Amino acid sequence: MIKLSGIEKIYDSSSGKVHALKGIDLEIARGEIYGIIGLSGAGKSTLVRCINMLERPTAGKVFVDGQDMTQLSENELRAARKNIGMIFQHFNLLSSATVYDNIAFPLKLSGTSSADIQKKVRPLLELVGLSDKANQYPSQLSGGQKQRVGIARALASNPKVLLCDEATSALDPQTTKSILALIKDINKKLALTVVVITHEMQVIKDICDKVAVISDGVIAERGSVLDVFTNPQHKITKEFISVLLSNELPAAFRGNEISQDKTPGSLLLLRLIFLGETADYPVLAKMIRTCKGVECTMLFGNLDEIHGVPFGRFIIGLSGEDKSIQNALNFLGGEDVRVEVIGYVRRNNSVVE
Repeated sequence: MIKLSGIEKIYDSSSGKVHALKGIDLEIARGEIYGIIGLSGAGKSTLVRCINMLERPTAGKVFVDGQDMTQLSENELRAARKNIGMIFQHFNLLSSATVYDNIAFPLKLSGTSSADIQKKVRPLLELVGLSDKANQYPSQLSGGQKQRVGIARALASNPKVLLCDEATSALDPQTTKSILALIKDINKKLALTVVVITHEMQVIKDICDKVAVISDGVIAERGSVLDVFTNPQHKITKEFISVLLSNELPAAFRGNEISQDKTPGSLLLLRLIFLGETADYPVLAKMIRTCKGVECTMLFGNLDEIHGVPFGRFIIGLSGEDKSIQNALNFLGGEDVRVEVIGYVRRNNSVVE
C-alpha cells in the first residue's frame, strides 16, 4: 500500500544543511498498523509527512496505492491526499466551529452538498462515540474527545490510509488506551492502512503489527512487533523496550562486576524468554528434576501478551558444580526457550570464604 524508496530529506538552516532522512526504504502492506518509533529529532515526523507530501523529499520515491506521489502536480496532490487522512498531537480543530462542523470541514471544502455531508458526518460521530456532542465546541471537550473529533474529520473523505503523528502524546494513559482501541477498531472495520508515529513503545506494543525504529535519519531496525520485542538487535531498540521490560539485573546483584568465569560465591545468571505455549510450560521445574546437582533461584519474572501470543521473561541464577550447570544449559538449549547468558555475578551481601 505504501512504499518508500531511497527517501532523503535535507533542510537548509542557519547553521548549515540538516540531513533529516538518509535513504529510507520502507514498505507497508495494505491493512497493516505500522509503527514508526524514534526519539525527538530522529526524523519520524518528517518521514510521515513525506508520505502525504506535506514535506517533499529531497530525493527518492513515495508510492501510495501504486501512485508515485513525487510525480504529481499540486492539483493532483490535492486529489491524492483525499485518500490519506491524518491526525495530529494537538488536534488542530477549529475553535469557533462545532464538533459537527469540524468533521464536515473537509467535505465543505470539496463542495459536498449539505444533505450528503449529513449522511457522512452522522455515522462518523457514532463511530467515534460522539453522537451526543455534535453541537458542542472544542473548548467544551476533553482531550480524548477532541482527538476523536480529529479522527472523525480525518475519515470524512473515505481515506485508504490514516497517518497518526504522535496522536496520543498529549493524552493521559487511560485516554491513550481508549484512543488506541478506537484506532484499532477503525483499522478492522474500514480496512484502513494505519501508520503510527510515536516515541512510546507501549503504543507500538498495544496496536501495531510491525514496527520500524528510526535513529538519526535511518531505519535502525524493523520487523514484527513480537520479533522486535523478544529479540531486539539495535541499542536504541533495546533502550525503548527497556522502558517496558527492564533489562537491569535484580537489585541484589546490581552494580557488581559480571564475569564469564565462575568466582567464589557467584551465581550464573540467565535471562530466559518464553513464547507461545512454552510460556505456560513448566520448563524450569522439569530442568530441576532432570539436572541433578544444580540449584535454580528465580530472581525476576513476568508474563505478558503481544498480539495474543503469551510472552514470558525471567532471570534465574544457577549454582552447583560446573558439570551440573553445563547440563542445565544443555537442557535449556533443547527446549523452546531463548537463553541469554548474563554471566557470573555475586550477590551484594555474599561473603567470599
